[in-house]
Amino acid sequence: MRQARRLDDLKAYALFARDGEVGKIERVYFDDNKWIVRYFVVHAGGWLLGRDVLIAPRSVTGLDEDNKRIELDLRREQLENAPPISRERPVSQHYEIEFHRHYGWPPYWETSEFGMPMPPIEPPVAPPTEPVSAPEDPHLRDSGEVLGYHLQAQDGELGHVNDLVLDDQDWSIRYFVVDTRTWWPGKKVLIAPTWIERVSWTDRAIFVDLGRELIRTAPAYDPDQIIGHDDEVRLYAHYGKSMQDTKASRREKDDR
Repeated sequence: MRQARRLDDLKAYALFARDGEVGKIERVYFDDNKWIVRYFVVHAGGWLLGRDVLIAPRSVTGLDEDNKRIELDLRREQLENAPPISRERPVSQHYEIEFHRHYGWPPYWETSEFGMPMPPIEPPVAPPTEPVSAPEDPHLRDSGEVLGYHLQAQDGELGHVNDLVLDDQDWSIRYFVVDTRTWWPGKKVLIAPTWIERVSWTDRAIFVDLGRELIRTAPAYDPDQIIGHDDEVRLYAHYGKSMQDTKASRREKDDR
């Protein structure tokens, strides 16, 4: 069943390839234009000497709630031979091209189904020889960088980003979790990415066209509870937003 899941919760899940455990999610790289997760950053553990690897959400085949497992349609050998990443440098366009070439997948920026889960593809024996064009504007951001960003309302600052809520089907970012304790102790609220006017990466701030009082009186978010449809209806009604308009906005971005 489709669910909205906190990134912090997903970090507790073990990732399993077809032939064994590969590690746990540490953070994600997401597209700050389409608000969708492009890669999981996974600490691979002892079998790869603690190396970090990238895993595309398209390789996820299922989530096991009872055993806290994320199943992948990959082999450990594929991860072992994947292009290495650096903790010190951001993901480059060149790396993305090599990553998709390694797995034999068409790059996400060359597909029409932007952001939608793709059927598993068995990598070919030899890498494809046809050229792959670079993404026009990758917009990749590290979730570890965004957590802690300040929320700037119309009339001033209001708390900071505490977590991300992800859709476990298309891996879009459903909400930013904002901790308002700068002003009101303990309360967390949800802000949808489509309500964000802009992000200032230099000032470490997210700007929204909403007043502080409107955010302050928004329905409180309980991280221990599943976000249901009724919860979302109340949230959107409070902000005077339309869920249909949000879906349409997402579709328009996917078409661009």
